Amino acid sequence: MSDHHHFNYIELPAPDMAALKAFYTNAFGWSYVDYGPTYAAIEGAGIEGGLDGDAGERKPSNQGALVVLYSDDLESSEQAVRAAGGQITREIFGFPGGSRFHFADPCNNELAMWTKTTE
Repeated sequence: MSDHHHFNYIELPAPDMAALKAFYTNAFGWSYVDYGPTYAAIEGAGIEGGLDGDAGERKPSNQGALVVLYSDDLESSEQAVRAAGGQITREIFGFPGGSRFHFADPCNNELAMWTKTTE
C-alpha cells in the first residue's frame, strides 16, 4: 500500500517544550529525539510527530484541526491526562460506535481521546 496522500506527521506548537515533554511522557509514556533546543521528534505515539518550540505564527489552539488519540481504556487515559496536568475540556461522552473526551495540554493544544464501544 502506498503512503501517497496519507497522514504522515503531526506537529504540535510547543512554547514550553519542557512542560509538553513532561506532560506527554507522564500521560502516555512517549519519548523524544531532540533536534536542538526547539524541536523534539515524538516516539511511541503511533504516528510520527514532533513538538515545535519555534512554530512561528502557529500557536496552540482549540480552534483548528483536532488530533484524536485511541485508548483501550478511556477512563484510565482520562485519569492519566489529569494526573499529568492536562485539563479536561470536554468530559467523556458517547457517540455511535464509541466514547471520547477532549483535553488541553500544558501549552493549550486541544486533543481528544476515544475508544470503541464494546458490546
